[in-house]
Amino acid sequence: MSDFDIRAITLGENVTAEDVRDDLEFLDDWEERYRYIIDLGKQLPELPDTLRTEDRFVRGCQSQVWLVTDYDDSEGRLYLAVDSDAIIVRGLAAIVLTALNRRSPEQIAAVDMDAFFQDIDLFGHLSPTRGNGLRAMVARIKQEAAALAA
Repeated sequence: MSDFDIRAITLGENVTAEDVRDDLEFLDDWEERYRYIIDLGKQLPELPDTLRTEDRFVRGCQSQVWLVTDYDDSEGRLYLAVDSDAIIVRGLAAIVLTALNRRSPEQIAAVDMDAFFQDIDLFGHLSPTRGNGLRAMVARIKQEAAALAA
């Protein structure tokens, strides 16, 4: 049995999207910002192989990406875990989790991630394929949240 616990991922609670925005704004250049993003990704636990399944695979990403969700009916919260074979993508996933993890499906639907990415000037510093993959990751999370809200 795995020691993986999706609820132990505190991104979205201990580190919020506002924290990420403030931290990135404080850093002088994109080399430092990339290091910050990679370090943020190190907070994500590696998914066990048993969770790296075809149904959890996120299509549209340049790298291999898996999404695991767990909805808590009593709390009305969706817990998220994302893993990737690329360290920068793990960091980008961590940024997404700061905004969407531990939220209700309705809160997730209301978050404008493109506006957030524009606000932190992220798409201007990613390749088009990375940007498309990031959008695919967000779309998959929003799709899973919408299915719960229906």
